[in-house]
Order: sequence, then C-alpha cells, then structure tokens
Amino acid sequence: MKNNLLLVLFCFSIFAKAQNPIVGTVNGKIQGKVTSDKTVHVFKGIPFAAPPIGNLRWKAPEPVQNWKGIKQCTSFSASPMQNKPQPFFCWTEEFIAQPGPINEDCLYLNVWTTAKAKSKKQPVFLWIYGGGLNSGSANCAIYDGEEMAKKGVIFVSINYRVGVFGFMAHPELSKESGHDASGNYGFLDQIAALKWVQKNIAFFGGDPNNVTIAGQSAGAFSVTALIASPLAKGLFHKAIAQSGGLFSNMLSQNLEKSEQQGVVFMKKAKTNSIAELRKKTAEKLQSLSNNPEVGSFGTTMDGYVLPVNLLEYFKKGLHNQTPILTGWVTGDGSFMGDATMTVEEYKKVAQTKYGDKADVYLSIFPAATTDEVKTVKQKLTLLGFAGMPAHLLASFNSKASYVYQFGHVAPDKPNFPNYGAFHTSEVPYVLHNLHTWNRPWQPLDKEIETVFSSYWVNFAKTGNPNGNNLPEWKSYNKQSGTILVVDDKIESKSELLKKEFDFLETNY
Repeated sequence: MKNNLLLVLFCFSIFAKAQNPIVGTVNGKIQGKVTSDKTVHVFKGIPFAAPPIGNLRWKAPEPVQNWKGIKQCTSFSASPMQNKPQPFFCWTEEFIAQPGPINEDCLYLNVWTTAKAKSKKQPVFLWIYGGGLNSGSANCAIYDGEEMAKKGVIFVSINYRVGVFGFMAHPELSKESGHDASGNYGFLDQIAALKWVQKNIAFFGGDPNNVTIAGQSAGAFSVTALIASPLAKGLFHKAIAQSGGLFSNMLSQNLEKSEQQGVVFMKKAKTNSIAELRKKTAEKLQSLSNNPEVGSFGTTMDGYVLPVNLLEYFKKGLHNQTPILTGWVTGDGSFMGDATMTVEEYKKVAQTKYGDKADVYLSIFPAATTDEVKTVKQKLTLLGFAGMPAHLLASFNSKASYVYQFGHVAPDKPNFPNYGAFHTSEVPYVLHNLHTWNRPWQPLDKEIETVFSSYWVNFAKTGNPNGNNLPEWKSYNKQSGTILVVDDKIESKSELLKKEFDFLETNY
C-alpha cells in the first residue's frame, strides 16, 4: 500500500511538472504554464531589471535581485505608466493594452517556447511594441506568442518605459548619469532585456547567438535605435522594422532640445529638482505630461545611447550591420491626418521647399484637384514616416535586406467603418494571430497569414525570408528597388517607388 502511494505521488509530481514547467534562470527558478494543447510552455511576467521606481526613476535599468524558491510567472506584469488604454478609430481592443494594471514597476518580459531541452537552440524572436513611445504594452492580444512558438522560434515580448518615464531628458539627469546624457531610458530597458536573453534564453531552449529583434511603429523606431546604438552591439543578429524608423525624424531631437523639454516639464510640475520630481506620484507625473506645452517625449540623439547625427552614422556604416526585413502598410500615411490644401497651396509649398527642382517634384508627385492633393499628401506622409526609413535602412545596410508593402484589407466588421489597410493591421498576419482579432476571416486572409508569418519565422531562423511553397521575395537594393507587394496577390515588384525614393533621398 505504501509503495503504491509513493508511486501515485511520484506520477502526480511528474504530471504537475508537465502541466507547470519550471525553468532555472540566473536570478532564480520560475514556473510557467503549458498551453491547452500541451505543446507550448508559457512564462509571463519574468523580471529582467529592478523596478525603476523611487530613486531609480529616470535611471538606466538596474539588475534584478536574485530570489529564493520558485517565482510564479503565469500572468502578464503591469503595463508601463501611460494614459488609460482605450480603443480609438481603427484600433479596437485587440490592438490596445489591457486596461490594467498600469504601474512604474513594469520591466518584465514573456517567453513562449516549444523546446523541452536546452540542447534545442531554437532561434529567438523578440517583439517590441508600438505606441508612439508614449503608450503600449506586451500584453496586447495581437502580440500573443503561442502560434509563432509553434512555428519553431522562441517568442519573447518585452515591456519598456514610455512617455515621461521612458524618454524625459533634463540637464540634472545628464549630469548625474556619468555619460553627460539623459532620456532614452526606454531604449536602455530594451537593451537590458536583450542582455537578459543572452544570459537566460538557453535555459528555455533558445540560441543566444541567433536573436532577431522585431517591432512595429514605435517598435520599429526602437529597432532602428538598437541597430544604431553601440550599447546594443552583439546582442542581436537580425532586425525587423515594420512601419516606421528614426530616419523619419519624428519623435527625435538633439540633447539640448530634449533637456529643455524636461526643464519645461519640471516647471509645470512646480518643482525645482529631479529629487523633488522623484517624490511625485507616477499618476501625477503622467497627468502633468499631457500638457500640450510640454509636448510628447521621444528619442534623444544624445551621443551615448544614440549617435548625434543618425544619417551620417548610417552612411558611414558605423551601425550594427545585420540582415534587415522592413516595410510599411499602405495606410500608414492616413492615420496621422492632414489639413485640407488647395492645388495652388500645394504647388506653392513645392516651390518654396524645392526651388528649381519643384517641377521635377511635381512630375513625380502630381496633383490637379483638391482630392488628388489629399491623396498625394497621404502618400508623402507614408513615405516620410515609413517608406523612406525602410528604404534608407535597407540601402545603408551591408547585409541582405528585404522590403515589403502590405496593402491587404481585412474583412469588414459589422457596424464598424472600413479603415482599409490601416497602420498596425499587418501585425496579426505576421504574428499568426488572426484568431485574436474579431473579424469574419476568409480563406485568403488565412493564406496571407500563413505566408507572411512563415516569411518572418524563416528570416528569424536564417536571415532569409524565403522558403518552400512561398512566393519568391527578392532582396532589396537601390538599383532594382524590388519590393514584395502584399494585396490579394503576393509578388515581388521592381522599381515600385524608385523615382520617389531617388528624388526624396537626393533632397533628404
């Protein structure tokens, strides 16, 4: 009887471990969960840095304190401090961070893996969320990593500080930093997460020598920042930038301007020192940061995390050279909006900006009616925000680069406006997560999802998106300008926007 009881307890122990996987990290043991089909081990809310609270607010992330026993890592951590997440325009709840919790204590990451042994050495795919560097979270439904893990990668999603907590610079902060620089704390968080991957991902069956960073919108800004940053050298081996990049000059300014923005914020907060600001509640600081006189916090070309002159830095090939996959959605130019402009006003702006080259410009970007002006301005916004950053990123790269244009429109949702191929709409396709997005999916959508997510996984594995039974995706260079176009059909097209890119680059 006793032996039978011991056998039952032993079997139960093995079963419990199968249901609740335990992994030892350099900081201590963690316990996750297994998916319902028993194929993927999921670990959520793993700390990769100390909580950036109190005196650690507006400082580079500090190491995690080791723990004893087994830490439960079965649910997402709090999202970073931001305004209350809520759906708007085309971005329904699937695209938005969960309503709560929201907290400064947010530096955690999540891992999905099918590898059951360290010896597997699967490629690692690390996802960085968007949100204008002022919002976002790894817990958005469309960022779930289960399906990508089933395709043979270790999927990692990370949190990083945003807004005033992640990107405020100030002269006092620069002085105390030891590097004469401040701001960019969100990027330093991302670098800390990549360092965690280097130290720990092998315990999950991942290969620290085969890490792909990927992100969309502000996540693409982040990917560009990591490609540029000398602090990220050797921490990743491939990069994917979707819909955006630092070359757009949005959300970017030099250290002096960023510090002055911090000075303005301190005055609005009615404080006289960083020490006083650190005593303010996170909720109060978040509320104060919404003041339009302060403006949005973003990237600082500080000479430490990032080069002072990004364009020259890339032209000289000083960035972290790596295979690159990049592109945009055709609706990237419409989500920002634009004021109405007459044909005469449009032509006058062209003359003022381009002088004796205005006629060439107007032949490449023609508009004879007010509606055509609106259309061409959306195209110019698209090219400025995402097209040119993708073109330049690929052009300056010494390794193979692949460029796409996503124009496929998701099926209509009942009683909901059709926003076309809108900003972020490609993400559920590339992460194989259409099932997380409430739409009446058609066979074509499922086909595009399978093809597109396979491209991303293949790229993460080998640096080349091509594979068996996939439409050929030719690499990009300035001469051919070959771009993979994704509409109802997926095909590579040469010289798709060559004349537009050639003109804009000459006058960049």
